[in-house]
Amino acid sequence: MQLERIGIIDLGSNTARLILADVLENGRFQIVDQLKEAPRLGEGMERDGFLKPARIQETIRTLKMFRKLCDVNGIERIIAVATAAVRRAKNQRSFLDEVSATCGLKLRVLSAEEEAIYVYRGVINTMDIPKGIILEIGGGSTKIIYYNRRNLLNYETLPFGAITLTELFAGDGLTPEQQAEKVEEFFTEHLKNMEWLKDVDPETQLIGVGGSFRNLCRMTKIMKKYPLRTIHNYVVQGSDFKHVYDLIKTLDLDRKKKIKGLSSGRADILPSALAAISAFKKYMNLDNIVISGSGLRTGILFNYAVPGTVDKPVSDVLTFSLNSLVDFYGCNRTHTEQVVMLSVQLFKQLRVLHKFPRQYLKILKVAAYLYDAGRRVGFYNYEKHSAYMILNANINAISHRDLVMASFVAASTGIDDIMAQDWARYHDLVGDEDVDAVRKMGVMLRIANSLDRSLSSVVKGINCDILGDSVIMKTEVEGDAALEINSAMEVGPDFRKIFKKNLEIL
Repeated sequence: MQLERIGIIDLGSNTARLILADVLENGRFQIVDQLKEAPRLGEGMERDGFLKPARIQETIRTLKMFRKLCDVNGIERIIAVATAAVRRAKNQRSFLDEVSATCGLKLRVLSAEEEAIYVYRGVINTMDIPKGIILEIGGGSTKIIYYNRRNLLNYETLPFGAITLTELFAGDGLTPEQQAEKVEEFFTEHLKNMEWLKDVDPETQLIGVGGSFRNLCRMTKIMKKYPLRTIHNYVVQGSDFKHVYDLIKTLDLDRKKKIKGLSSGRADILPSALAAISAFKKYMNLDNIVISGSGLRTGILFNYAVPGTVDKPVSDVLTFSLNSLVDFYGCNRTHTEQVVMLSVQLFKQLRVLHKFPRQYLKILKVAAYLYDAGRRVGFYNYEKHSAYMILNANINAISHRDLVMASFVAASTGIDDIMAQDWARYHDLVGDEDVDAVRKMGVMLRIANSLDRSLSSVVKGINCDILGDSVIMKTEVEGDAALEINSAMEVGPDFRKIFKKNLEIL
């Protein structure tokens, strides 16, 4: 049930972003719209510390558009924040007054500490990475945030970003490659002054946040013909980063603007951002980058919708994310929880047959939570609709490989249901050996769903005995379970084909 729809505006040095989100019961939420512009508010500030009139007017124009989108959506609560450029501007007060008078928006200027903490909260509540160092390169500042075991340990905000670094080394007659080299040297010198970086656990993963990382992600995905559109949790391999960086730093601006995946509003400043990333990777001896689609705005949204995250992160990121989708899609929660419970029991009871490692339970769990979501589209072939929704719903705390497998598990309505051409589309993520796992989990899910055919939670538990060529499935029931057992037995022929055992349900 929707309680309210809110707007969050993030005014940065390069871009301004608006997200609209429905806040549901229990603090769950879903983003329903967004708008992005690049007014370049911080451009030209390096000379004298003042926001420039042309940039202010472009920003006002952008904020008026944001306000209009909020108004037509009936939004009464707008949380609007400004970061590095406004924080450092000598004409900050007059700018804030003008925004208030012309747009009816009260901008809150975040301190460097507040900004870093919001970014951390956006990441920690949407990713399942035990040890991470977050790098966010904005237009006018760079944030480096280190956490271990979901505890924030250290952070630093450097007073320069993609715009300021570009302006700093432009106009000296340097070639693009020489400029990149200067940025790397400059960035590395600042890293040397951060003593705590030496204490970072060597197993820590690099997490990239912000527009420059999203552009890097899109370019590498296009280059590899990657089959998923999802950005969150995408892994940029070290070799792919080097390929993009080596290309970007040699091209002039016109040629950069023609690169697929590269935003035209970021083409001139991306080389400086990539140079900073390169310097950081080398200094910290880190190779791959995990891209986070969540940052400051998501952190603000969590703190508003789930106030407990101010003190402590969400304990189970995946389950929180799945429950939000269950509510958003209007699924029958009691039935969903019953199917998840029975699927987990089947996975554990049949482990001696399937021999899957524990992490496969996450795949089955995702498929079970969203198995019924496709009914919102239509009853016929709803499993296929559910599969599409799983692939495109931005589920947190799950790898892209597991996401693909969960989608196929949900879509599996029979032993021969996985089409070779559909599976081949994801060959970079899954292999032929994974088909067997998908089929086995698909059978388990269908049995679990059948065992709640009356939507009355009559089956309270399952105990499986494996005797010779048969599996005897004993159900613990409260009430008449004839409909459930009869429905589950219809999966028996597929169970026999995939598990090589006869199925009996008592």
